[in-house]
Amino acid sequence: MSAGSLTTHAPFTLMSSEHPIRVFLCDDVKAFRSLMRFVLEEESDIEVVGEAADGQAGVDGVGREKPDVVLLDLSMPILDGLEAIPLMLDVSPGTKIIGLSGFTADKMAETMIAQGAVAYFEKGADLDDIAKAVRAAGASTS
Repeated sequence: MSAGSLTTHAPFTLMSSEHPIRVFLCDDVKAFRSLMRFVLEEESDIEVVGEAADGQAGVDGVGREKPDVVLLDLSMPILDGLEAIPLMLDVSPGTKIIGLSGFTADKMAETMIAQGAVAYFEKGADLDDIAKAVRAAGASTS
């Protein structure tokens, strides 16, 4: 069962292997970042370019790396995901943000999308669905 929601339903497009989708992971749970890195790096057209364990480090990393897509946890130290979204978009306007959280989608998806995220997934969502959303968001940045 997937709890993800995309604001657009564009067809998924594989990007050239010369230009992989660049992803930044921002979550305070190291094991979850490691799992997402493993899942995403199994995809030939996705490259994880950085990680952060708190919202402020995430904003700094996004400003430095200018990724195509950020996977952003809602609940983190220093800056939470809702506070980090507008700051990340300020430092990297072309970046697409996908929210992730343990909170149910019916409680948080609309709020995160209103802040500028393009999608929201509960952490229990199917990992393949998250990878597809990364691909869709990354395709929309090219």
